[in-house]
Amino acid sequence: MSREYLLLLILAGFVIVEIYVYQALRVVLRKTKGRLKKVAIGFYWGVPILSLGLLVLTRSVDFGHFGRFLQIGSAFVMFANFVAKLFVFPFLVIDDVRRLFLYIKRLLKKNQIAVVTPESKRISRSAFLAKSGLIMSALPLVSLSYGIIAGAYDYRIRKRRIKLPHLPKAFDGITIAQLSDIHSGSFFNKVAVAGGVEMLLHEKPDLIFFTGDLVNNKTDEVKDYIPIFSKLKAPLGVYSTLGNHDYGDYQSWSSAKAKQQNLMDMLEAHKILGWDLLMNESRLIGEQDEKLAIIGVENWGKGRFAKYGQLDKACEGTEEAAVKLLLSHDPSHWDAQVRIEHPDIDMMFAGHTHGFQFGVEIGQFKWSPSKYIYKQWDDLYQEGKQYLYVNRGFGFIGFPGRVGILPEITIVELVRG
Repeated sequence: MSREYLLLLILAGFVIVEIYVYQALRVVLRKTKGRLKKVAIGFYWGVPILSLGLLVLTRSVDFGHFGRFLQIGSAFVMFANFVAKLFVFPFLVIDDVRRLFLYIKRLLKKNQIAVVTPESKRISRSAFLAKSGLIMSALPLVSLSYGIIAGAYDYRIRKRRIKLPHLPKAFDGITIAQLSDIHSGSFFNKVAVAGGVEMLLHEKPDLIFFTGDLVNNKTDEVKDYIPIFSKLKAPLGVYSTLGNHDYGDYQSWSSAKAKQQNLMDMLEAHKILGWDLLMNESRLIGEQDEKLAIIGVENWGKGRFAKYGQLDKACEGTEEAAVKLLLSHDPSHWDAQVRIEHPDIDMMFAGHTHGFQFGVEIGQFKWSPSKYIYKQWDDLYQEGKQYLYVNRGFGFIGFPGRVGILPEITIVELVRG
């Protein structure tokens, strides 16, 4: 399915939801007259139309940094509006099923005089369900608003200890900090972002890995945050790779040349940051027989996502390494190619899923809609002697916040064992 058809399908879904839920508003406002009724109806239709209009406008016209805030805000309003109205659905369905049952019941009583429920009672039941649905719609609005206020920058340090039998003695106890999915075009609080970077530096890692998606669509989104992220330093270096959003594939460009220039700017941004960007290549660190390979591939995603990664090329020259660590943005790469073709890769670091920026994590219990799309969607996984860690993401995209699944800084310690 092409992107245009998918967008039309999503838009059709929004329209269907709006029309269906509008029936509940009509029931609630049935006895309301005058200006209040007009204001309520105008607000109901005005919010989605205005937010959609702003979203389209900011995607078509460059308003600079202010345009990004408008785009984020309008996207959130559309999303929150849609989710809130989905909460009304069950109540409307119950009412429709109830009235359908009564209608069928009357049809079956052919030899009896149909007893019609008084109009006032029908309205009362429908109004009760409609009002209940509209009240329930406030719950997602509250939780989503809380996710923006409290969850967007509530960075959490997550630590994992991995035993690797072939780890050289020189690297026993080495610590690796991982960031992923910064999405700098979505940020609206520089102070908070800087605080997250300081949290990472406080851990004093030996290595830092960044596993892709520095921006949402265009390289210039990161410009204002280069002074912050350039502070990321580690004794053994900072290594990075590209994610699906870093290529400009989701942006309309005036020409192929303009898109190519955006990618060149992305490569230059990594240089300015002081990060060693691995474009289907590797680096060996260590001495003599005690070497560790850091391998980085361009984005490779199962299904519709772009497959720029060339794993065989990236692994060239790593044969002598005792341990191989792979940076690959999309966790679906692990099952689809890494484990099958390169069982010698000890551990892969990925991101991409964001944990859907929504879910529940209580102790060992974890749930997110992301699990229905990705087999490996967050935290640590193991198959045989190979490991995969999926970072929940440092930033956000679409919904400008997080509910339940909080932004993450990963600290992995490698030990011999």
